[in-house]
Amino acid sequence: MADEESTNKPLPARGAYLLPNALTTAALLAGFYAIIAAVQGEHVAACIAVVVAGLLDGIDGRVARMTGTQSEFGTQYDSLSDMVSFGIAPAILVWSWSLSSVELAGPIGEKIGWLSAFFYSACGALRLARFNTQAGVADKRYFQGLASPAAAGTLVSTIWFCESRGIGPEAVAWPMLVLTVMLGALMVSRLRYSSFKGGASRERERVPIAWIFVLLVVIVLLAIDLPAVLFTIGVLYVSSGLIVTLRGRYQRRRKRRPDDERKPNAGREFDDGD
Repeated sequence: MADEESTNKPLPARGAYLLPNALTTAALLAGFYAIIAAVQGEHVAACIAVVVAGLLDGIDGRVARMTGTQSEFGTQYDSLSDMVSFGIAPAILVWSWSLSSVELAGPIGEKIGWLSAFFYSACGALRLARFNTQAGVADKRYFQGLASPAAAGTLVSTIWFCESRGIGPEAVAWPMLVLTVMLGALMVSRLRYSSFKGGASRERERVPIAWIFVLLVVIVLLAIDLPAVLFTIGVLYVSSGLIVTLRGRYQRRRKRRPDDERKPNAGREFDDGD
């Protein structure tokens, strides 16, 4: 009987969709190159590679949805690519650029730099694992915790900004350590961040004309000073998590109040005291 049931189970589809997985492979290549560039001391090139990986990571998912080529294989492959590009590459980059110069007295003093980078990388792995397990039930409009591409983008844009302004890595070693640990903690936190995904319908894909004008302004600013604008966008997005979370909690409390007022025992303690 068990053999008959096993033979009746549908076999998994063979092969994989070419276009979205090719984009994922390109993102993986960019992340791998970022590691090589960081080890060789080409930190700006490594920052650019991580940013390129982020752009490709955003494109491959949208292409898969638009062409109807989503698959479980693509989801898992994308997560592995994200781990390299946004978990390991930024950690190695920030360590080779700045955290390697952080030292303290004591047995952990010489290790605090690479341990902080490892903490960030491990939090990225936990973030991706949690995202995969909640993919079918989570609200697509929001991320629970800071997304790993956003965390990596904020980290590398900070490094790129400091390099463009001639700020030495030793001068900001401790702030970079705090930033690295904070971004890692935010990835596994319960703060809500907007995913900018309204839904699958075409109507929800439309945006007001004003947003197109804002996008035009951002593109112009990026052309003027790319590192500074990316750094500003990263700081604003990271800060938005607290605002979105507090706003959501406030709205849920407001919805509960009318329900409490409709209960027959609401206000009974005040009536008994009159």
